[in-house]
Amino acid sequence: VAADRVGHLTRLPSLELGIEAGRNAGNCDSGYSCAYSSNISWRTETSPMAKEVHPRLVFERLFGSGDQSAESRNERDTLRKSILDFVADDAQRLKDALGQTDRQKLDEYFSSVRELEQRIERAEQAAKIDPPDFETPEAIPRNTQEHIRLMYDLLVLAYRTDSTRVATFMLGNAGSNRTYPMVDVRDGHHYLSHHRNDQEMIEKIKRIDGFLVSEFAYFLKQLQAVKEGSGTLLDHTMIMYGSGLSCGNRHWHHDLPIVLAGGAAGTVRTGCHIRLPGETPLNNLFLSMLDRVGANVETLGDSSGRLKAIDV
Repeated sequence: VAADRVGHLTRLPSLELGIEAGRNAGNCDSGYSCAYSSNISWRTETSPMAKEVHPRLVFERLFGSGDQSAESRNERDTLRKSILDFVADDAQRLKDALGQTDRQKLDEYFSSVRELEQRIERAEQAAKIDPPDFETPEAIPRNTQEHIRLMYDLLVLAYRTDSTRVATFMLGNAGSNRTYPMVDVRDGHHYLSHHRNDQEMIEKIKRIDGFLVSEFAYFLKQLQAVKEGSGTLLDHTMIMYGSGLSCGNRHWHHDLPIVLAGGAAGTVRTGCHIRLPGETPLNNLFLSMLDRVGANVETLGDSSGRLKAIDV
């Protein structure tokens, strides 16, 4: 929804990232569709936006493959643009001979041609941007922390170069059984989440949660380090960090702990802990976030209103 509102302003309407590949067919944990557990960004109610887990492919999507000369790239882009001009000129010559209905169809065609021209122009501008101090990733890191930080760094670059303004990042699929040896947790995450109140298992879950939150803090620090206007990139962004479950042991979907970071250009309260009435829909927060990109959506899923508590 946010990408529909502001996606036309950037070369990439949205960016979907992750560190764990998923699948969109079949059923996964607890009978949920694998598409549901592997994706958090959706084009429609039934069409997920698949995430990219390979840093190199993300980099190439943002900045190009780097294995083509500027001369060949410019020649290709010039050819594409000249074809668009030719099609538009040819269609304009036919317009006077068409009826009203066909003229309307032709106008729609002109609009699609112009949209493509704008996409090419944005791509040309993006091609002139050299990502600062960032080498092209070669492979998916074996080290989970390195993988996470590399994807966070790519996301910072995407925002910094205004390649996109909307992004999602999954630190793991729902039901992931990834291990975290960097914090001395060698049991699977999903296995530990069904701890049955075993204190040793709960302590391991705490270590996993602490590690993931510390990596999120790393991301926020990178955003804060980028100066933008009178503030920082963090001041002008709005990032939600959270999970779909508050308790994996019982699969509770309520009382979710959520972190909302960034100032959203001065429109969000920061530095506070807000406790909301029970059964407040998470979609209320999403609606309030969408307001800040000008989406003007009246309802979203089970929303019951805006989340006024975050307003300045």
